[in-house]
Amino acid sequence: TQLNYLLTECCRNLQKEEKDMKKIVLLVFASIIGLSIFAQRYSGTKYLSAQEKLNNEYCSELFRTHDGIIFDLQNDNASAKAYSNVLEWPQGRVAGLQIYYTRSGTAVPFVRNTRASVFVDEVQVDPGFLTMLPATDVAMIKVIKGPFVGAVGNGGGGTIAIYTLKGEDGADSDDE
Repeated sequence: TQLNYLLTECCRNLQKEEKDMKKIVLLVFASIIGLSIFAQRYSGTKYLSAQEKLNNEYCSELFRTHDGIIFDLQNDNASAKAYSNVLEWPQGRVAGLQIYYTRSGTAVPFVRNTRASVFVDEVQVDPGFLTMLPATDVAMIKVIKGPFVGAVGNGGGGTIAIYTLKGEDGADSDDE
């Protein structure tokens, strides 16, 4: 009977430990599920890079494509201000962009050996117009390498969109 008592006691202890173990496993499982749910929760804040902010500030919906390469001339890339034609500066910084010159000296952009459309403040212009545009007035250059629906003929050769400084961006006056 002594052996029977010991075996019964061991069995009860094992059952009690088994119940405790089930509780522990259940708690761990519930905490893992809860943690994974809350870890993936979107807080509502999205960090925007400086280029994305410029893209949102200057570009309309048609030009706000994320396929383009954006150069911030307002805050960075001060070396661009030394160029007489703003088209010359991105050459060598954008793969596939080449600038060729006509007999009259007008710079004409080509992206992947196809003539690119040129826009200034989202208005299509002739590349010769850029000889009159000072580089100090340029806030952003956006190079879209692929076809662009806003250009004549879908801009198959890509597009170069140049945005000038807005009135409040270029003003350095002290209004106190």
